[in-house]
Amino acid sequence: MAVTNAASLTIAEMREFAGFTAAEQRYIRRSLDIGLSRCDAFRIWGRTQGETAAIRSQYVAYQDLKALRGAIPHESGFDAIESFIGKITRVAAFDLAQERIECFSAFRFLYERLLGPDARPWLPSAFCAAAALPQIRPERRKMLLQSLSEAAATAPGWSDRAPSFYPEFIEEVAA
Repeated sequence: MAVTNAASLTIAEMREFAGFTAAEQRYIRRSLDIGLSRCDAFRIWGRTQGETAAIRSQYVAYQDLKALRGAIPHESGFDAIESFIGKITRVAAFDLAQERIECFSAFRFLYERLLGPDARPWLPSAFCAAAALPQIRPERRKMLLQSLSEAAATAPGWSDRAPSFYPEFIEEVAA
């Protein structure tokens, strides 16, 4: 029974990923390669000089991910949140400014994998903070903030189940 349930959850994650735009899917896969140190992102994703420069910038922006994973506040107090929210907002703002993430669900999908399931309660706040920054173009700000559903913003609880589907680069095969 547990195997069937785990398989169902993995399939649900795959379906969710399939529902994202092609640009979101590509960005999520590239971001996971960079953020989880899965491979040489320059070799796989750097098709142009512009992409290579963007990958270099993303490596720099993602330097705080390891520290963020270890700093996720677990208390209900306000003491531990200042440094966490500040850092995650900066990293999230970088990702949103790349204009490849179009909605909260794609952002959540990516950050659940970059930071782990303990970050889930903090993702709506980080998304809103990053999306509302003046570095994000006004029309994008509006689109991003409207993508956060009331249910996601006011969820009474979050699953602590780790994601099981981590999309990867798939090389095209010549026909």
